[in-house]
Amino acid sequence: MTPGALRDPFFRVVTAAAFTRERIADLAAGRCVAVRVPNFLPRHVVEETLGALETRAFDAYGRKRVHPPVMRFGVGVSDHCRNGRLTDDYWTALERHRKDWEGLGLPFDPFEECRTALGADWPGGIRVGTRGGREMSAGVAREPNQGFQVHFDHALREFSGDLLDSTLVAQFAFNAYLSVPDAGGETVIWCHLWHPADEEFRLPGSYGYDEAVVGDAECVELGPEVGEAVLINPRCFHAVRPSRGARRIALGFAVGLSLTGELLTWG
Repeated sequence: MTPGALRDPFFRVVTAAAFTRERIADLAAGRCVAVRVPNFLPRHVVEETLGALETRAFDAYGRKRVHPPVMRFGVGVSDHCRNGRLTDDYWTALERHRKDWEGLGLPFDPFEECRTALGADWPGGIRVGTRGGREMSAGVAREPNQGFQVHFDHALREFSGDLLDSTLVAQFAFNAYLSVPDAGGETVIWCHLWHPADEEFRLPGSYGYDEAVVGDAECVELGPEVGEAVLINPRCFHAVRPSRGARRIALGFAVGLSLTGELLTWG
């Protein structure tokens, strides 16, 4: 951002003790770009989930579309979108995903732990979203040690019609950190929403864009902390910087605010 340039007073990160309805409403209304809650996950949830995941092999997102490679344990919709539609193989992959998570032998569901704490103060309730009456993925464990390219996430633009059975009026991205690197791994968010002219910066065959797409837009950086959870506005262009040292592993899922006031999640 050019020195002395005007700053958007609502492009700010809020740190809170919990995801209260006021904080979530602020994010939905655009009064902030991210809410972070330190010590969101109890230590035993972090340690047991991480211990179980460290014994398992992670898969990569589609390497032609996602470069540098991003590893994951679980399934997400992004690898199963073709011409704006969710492909049938998503449901096959989801069955494997559920068996893999059950196979960890955890005495709790880490995604349910996240949902419960996230929606504890939300009057409309929170649940995993459905499509055609079928429950979507609860989430995925991601390991972007080489970073994420600059991109945005917006189901309305990525999918034809409604992705879920409910119409969404806002969308968020949730991450809870189980392991963080010695250095790097920051999430960078720019005060820049997608515009048709941005397509000239899209990397060929990729989900991402050349960083020149954001120009001199104002930005914020969020360094990951173990046990912390972050809720961001993913319609803003954002990226993850490469990590150095320890693995960067986070539980993640998308969150939508429906017309009925529910928070709906999906992976």
